[in-house]
Amino acid sequence: MNRSAQLPVVVGVDGSDHSLRALDRAVGEAVLRGAPLEVLCGASAHRFAPDGTPGAPGAVDASGEAEAARTADEERRRALARQARQIAESAAERARESAPGLEVESSAVDENAVAALVRAGSRAALTVVGTRGHGGFTGLLLGSVSLRVAAHIEGPLMVVRGDNERPRHTVVVGVEYGTDTDAARYGFEEAERRAAALLVLHAWELPVHPGVMVPPPTRVLEEIAEEQARYEESVPMDAVAGLREAYPSVDARVETVYAGPGHALVEASAAADLVVLAAHRRHRLFGMRLGPVTHAVLHHAHCPVVLVPTAA
Repeated sequence: MNRSAQLPVVVGVDGSDHSLRALDRAVGEAVLRGAPLEVLCGASAHRFAPDGTPGAPGAVDASGEAEAARTADEERRRALARQARQIAESAAERARESAPGLEVESSAVDENAVAALVRAGSRAALTVVGTRGHGGFTGLLLGSVSLRVAAHIEGPLMVVRGDNERPRHTVVVGVEYGTDTDAARYGFEEAERRAAALLVLHAWELPVHPGVMVPPPTRVLEEIAEEQARYEESVPMDAVAGLREAYPSVDARVETVYAGPGHALVEASAAADLVVLAAHRRHRLFGMRLGPVTHAVLHHAHCPVVLVPTAA
């Protein structure tokens, strides 16, 4: 197959150590897939008024200070663009040196990091970001860019984090519902690609109802708990239905644990090369948001995390 015809792996860089770590991981992911690599760097992190000057549009300064400010801003734009091109080209050269023969394209974009990565991610096999940056790509900081990209991107997003340095030969998939088949399938694909074992993990806890003044009788509580446990045991089984047959070479097992999902997944990540999560997007007052379990794993996992977009 023509390599250039394949979907690329996209990585956002800003020259920081964290983004270079993401770059190195993206190189490995591109090589694993036999896919080209696209390196993106943002040219400017600043907002400008419609007339090209900072501040309120339409400001008039007869002394010529407004024109001088416009000229200074344009010069700064050009300087930032040159810096972004240098960062992108340097990162691309690093990628070529580490993987001779890899098809690498670099580009500097003059737009918000979230918009750039979401746009590129819509035509990518995988988009890769680091956990922190120093602002050259509008700050690749976990909790801002990474989380906002995850809330809007159409394809899988890898956040490179964690302290696992040697291979564990295990991929973990966290599923919340039996309908999280996209994430489960992605986990099977990654396990097959890496010749790794696969653990499909579902964690659950009984809900707490603090507003209930008089608890039900113990027997009723036991029946509720037993019924809930039977349902929870079925969740990972439903998520992998048919996938074992589709990926016969993958050593896959499912597990249901009674524990906080965030804690269980972070603990499992200590023995994994990769954690895959179904990124459930839920509407909130200020737009789409990810759930608390996803936040917990992104902040505390011991290995990279891939978010697979899934409808709420």
